[in-house]
Amino acid sequence: QVQLVESGGGLVQAGGSLRLSCAASGRTFSTYAMGWFRQAPGKEREFVAAISGSGGITPYKDSVKGRFTISRDNAKNTVYLQMNSLKPEDTAVYYCAAGSSIIMRATTISNWGQGTQVTVSS
Repeated sequence: QVQLVESGGGLVQAGGSLRLSCAASGRTFSTYAMGWFRQAPGKEREFVAAISGSGGITPYKDSVKGRFTISRDNAKNTVYLQMNSLKPEDTAVYYCAAGSSIIMRATTISNWGQGTQVTVSS
């Protein structure tokens, strides 16, 4: 089972960019689908993006398509979320997740990171 640690969150103005990183432990990192979720105050945690073990499949939440890019470097055991053209509605705690399927749900996710705060000011 992998251990996940997110970093890269912060405060940014609308239209700006941030890159989130999720560092994972374990020699089997490349066998996991990885994903990013976010949770705003008073809201349910929602799916943002995912990436298959080899990086070939990358589904996104509709509202972030064209703005966010998920990628992974299996040699570094790290997954990234490049976030461009940020909007105030992107403000949330962002969580990294590892799972057994590119379709990431509670039944397929095995590990969560601790979360990193992203705040986008208007």
